Amino acid sequence: MTSIGSGGGIEVTPDIFSYTNQIVNLILVGNSNEFVLIDTGMPKAAGEIKEMIAERMGENARPNAIVLTHGHFDHVGSLVELLEDWRVPVYAHELELPYLKGEKDYPPGDPEVDSGLVAKMSTMFPNHGINIGDQVKMLPKDGTMPFMPGWKWLHTPGHTPGHVSFFREQDRTLLAGDAFVTVKQESLYKVLTQTVEISGPPRYFTTDWEQAYESVRKLEALKPEIAVTGHGLPMSGKELSENLAFLAKNFTEVAKPKSSRYVN
Repeated sequence: MTSIGSGGGIEVTPDIFSYTNQIVNLILVGNSNEFVLIDTGMPKAAGEIKEMIAERMGENARPNAIVLTHGHFDHVGSLVELLEDWRVPVYAHELELPYLKGEKDYPPGDPEVDSGLVAKMSTMFPNHGINIGDQVKMLPKDGTMPFMPGWKWLHTPGHTPGHVSFFREQDRTLLAGDAFVTVKQESLYKVLTQTVEISGPPRYFTTDWEQAYESVRKLEALKPEIAVTGHGLPMSGKELSENLAFLAKNFTEVAKPKSSRYVN
């Protein structure tokens, strides 16, 4: 499964580059001298990711660190393979570590959350954890970001227990992960065409809807000027502020599924 945006990238700001691997975004933050990779895309994409980084940052470039929004298969799919060549630290929230150390698996996808084909296919998506051992470290408890001066991380659970988003006050840029997305991830047609539509976290893998709602409210309260999400195109300005405010105000009606094994 892939989208029309796969293999393409968008320079969101001079130091933020969003790259689409099939249906998911990974992000480079920084420049050729020092940069961080946020998330690692789908399985078997390590070669593609390395080629993208070489083209963007220079031959043999590698990140100072990898930072994870969360550990679902489409965000850590190529992590193990990348770490075979890159002995770089990996950072994630404390509550996400059991899924990255082989101690826990995520709950399976719920096909009943939406009539869209992606939702119906979700039981086939991998939900197992991975094991990268002591290469994964806990994000600093003071909210700072390793190798990302000026940024802070925010705990935005709901989609997963340890999901995090990243915010830079200087230009009000938000890297939201899957706390909310800008494509209706449950619909195969909208995923393939990358139809822009602000949406809550992907329904089929979201397990705590009260936390998911609070996370959207927390991010909307930041009044971001630019948002890059885990799925879909970047959004900015009035389009972002109006749509994110609408999502926060009407979360129960537009984001939360009417029925799901995880709603209650």
